[in-house]
Amino acid sequence: MTQFNNDKPPSSHSVEHEFYGSIPKGYKKGRTKYIVITGSVMSGVGKGTFSSCLANLLTCHGLKVSPIKFDGYLNYDAGTLNPFRHGEVFVLEDGTECDLDLGTYERYLNKNLTKDNYLTAGKIFKSIIDKERSGEYLGRDVQFIPHVTGEIKDYLRELAVKSDADVVLVEVGGTVGDLENSYFIEAVRELKYEEGRENVCVVNVTYIVEPGSLNEFKSKPAQLGIKKLMELGIQPDVIICRSENPIPEKIKEKLSIYSNVPVNMIFNLWDMSDIYEVPLILKDMGIDKTMFEVLSIQPTKNMRSDLNFSSWGSFVDKIKKSNREIKVGIVGKYIDVHDSYISILKALEHTGPYFGVKVKVNWIDSTNIEEGKTSVEDALKGIDGIIVPGGFGKRGVEGKIMAIRYAREKNVPFLGLCFGLQLAVIEFARDVCNLKGAHSTEIESNSKNPVVDLLPWQKKLLKDSKYGATMRLGGQTVSIKKGTLAFKLYGKGKVIERFRHRYEISPSYVRCLEKNGFVFSGFTPDGKIKQIGEIPGLRYFVGSQFHPEFTSKPLKPNPLFAGFVEACTSRK
Repeated sequence: MTQFNNDKPPSSHSVEHEFYGSIPKGYKKGRTKYIVITGSVMSGVGKGTFSSCLANLLTCHGLKVSPIKFDGYLNYDAGTLNPFRHGEVFVLEDGTECDLDLGTYERYLNKNLTKDNYLTAGKIFKSIIDKERSGEYLGRDVQFIPHVTGEIKDYLRELAVKSDADVVLVEVGGTVGDLENSYFIEAVRELKYEEGRENVCVVNVTYIVEPGSLNEFKSKPAQLGIKKLMELGIQPDVIICRSENPIPEKIKEKLSIYSNVPVNMIFNLWDMSDIYEVPLILKDMGIDKTMFEVLSIQPTKNMRSDLNFSSWGSFVDKIKKSNREIKVGIVGKYIDVHDSYISILKALEHTGPYFGVKVKVNWIDSTNIEEGKTSVEDALKGIDGIIVPGGFGKRGVEGKIMAIRYAREKNVPFLGLCFGLQLAVIEFARDVCNLKGAHSTEIESNSKNPVVDLLPWQKKLLKDSKYGATMRLGGQTVSIKKGTLAFKLYGKGKVIERFRHRYEISPSYVRCLEKNGFVFSGFTPDGKIKQIGEIPGLRYFVGSQFHPEFTSKPLKPNPLFAGFVEACTSRK
């Protein structure tokens, strides 16, 4: 049987052997190392955060890291997922709708990622079916091994070449026992076999339970999760024990005996108040040295000027010195699932320290305001600033509009995000411009005054049954008007921000809105589509058609969030 090597890579078309796959042009075995992070026991224990912190740590050591998230669901991307079920849909610069972990990667790495950093089962199977239909398998029966696993390995190696990474960090979503992850775990086993043990490090993130009724730690669930991973042919190199509180050494010893992992390669990450300090804590624990030992690599002197131990340490110091608190109310309808607004939370969290404050979020259900279960005055009492985030659908809309009117009339700092801008325009049109029944045709198709509507070219696409093509996704250029608050905040006339929406401010109502004092300070380069709106004279009243939370990073907060937090702080 022909071995998989760089001298004579097997062809994906060949029927002469069972090795399926190909080596991308320019790929050199051993040039790129792989760190694969798997889960066990349960999901939602911070695997994405740990992956991001590890990527941050290795980057601060001068290594070039390219992360990738694998999600086992059959959706091609996250664009159609409900926030209640999956949390926020994050949008990359290139328009990719993806898992919220990609946002965490971008924030900790202080750089933008692409579609190549995101992989779903849907992507894998679509690629395979497309190849099968075009005859690329030459009559072979298409199987999970070698074809599906081969497709996964190809994707990882192509990322290594495209990114020129020293380390490709792979996060496998979900838990190790999930059926939908089994073929990906198999691909990892094959990758380690083909690349060599010194080139692939497997990290298992497990959870050590501490039942309140027992008041002691129990490692058996973690042992069973690791056993499942080993049954699939994967021997973990490193184990990360997540827990609510620090675990005793004997728990590590139990896991070590059970898993063949040395005690000094088992680390405990318990719940910490400041997740931004975790990369520095990982360094103090020696996880970086463990990775260097397992993968036979060394830190380099080619360190990034924007992300290094000095810049990240300085940011952490700002957090520690923040001794004041402001209260920000997020008025939405997905408030029971905080991950639905995770990028907004993180933008507030990492912007606050630049103004010496910690931001406490009050969750306000717009549906309760709309239905009269609580008054808008009671809901917003004691709030220093109000954010109305994006969203789809009719539920809770009038409650959000009532909150926006409260912010405008009481001069409370307000930031409207995407749908939030549209609702601010609707509120202003109704109450200031006296446009009765003003609304969005997304909510009220027969509105007498459709101040928010589809543009003519979008309506034509709908007639041609091209619904998806009406969405504006990803990075778009925004021109900013001089002399406005937006221009003062950004400090320049053109910026790139990320969009995810379909409906627009109706051009036919712009003159009326501006005549009554609503200023559109940001727009497309041709001036036709309005993208930022503000009301001069108020402490802070700004809305954006884009999502500034997607581009806000700890080392560089988005200007709209910086202006908002500063206004909340000064009001306090």
